[in-house]
Amino acid sequence: MEVRLVQLLGSFITTTSAYSLARLEYALTHPAAPAPPLIDRLPDASEDTLYRRWDRVEKQLEAARRYLRTHDDSRGKRSVYDASFGSLQRATRELEQYARAVRWVMAVEEGR
Repeated sequence: MEVRLVQLLGSFITTTSAYSLARLEYALTHPAAPAPPLIDRLPDASEDTLYRRWDRVEKQLEAARRYLRTHDDSRGKRSVYDASFGSLQRATRELEQYARAVRWVMAVEEGR
C-alpha cells in the first residue's frame, strides 16, 4: 500500500475522532434536534480495512453532508453563530477533503 494512502487514512481516522466529538457537542447543545449521523472510525490504515470499509464510510460521510445542508438551511444561513455547528461543519469538511484525496490516490493506484 502506498505511503501517501496510509498517511491519508491516518489523518482521516484522526479527523473521524474530531467529528465524533463535534457531533456529541452539537447533540448536547441542541437536544431537540436529531443527532448528526455517525461516521465509522476505521480501525487501522491498512489496505484490507480500506477495501472492506471505505464505501460504507463514504456513504456515511454523504449522510453527514446532507444533514449539514439541511440544518444549515433550516437555521437560516449566516444567522447567529453556533460554535457547536461550526465545529461539526469544520470536521465534516476536513473529512470530505481527506476522502476526496483517498479516492484520488485509489484511482491512481488502480490505473497503474
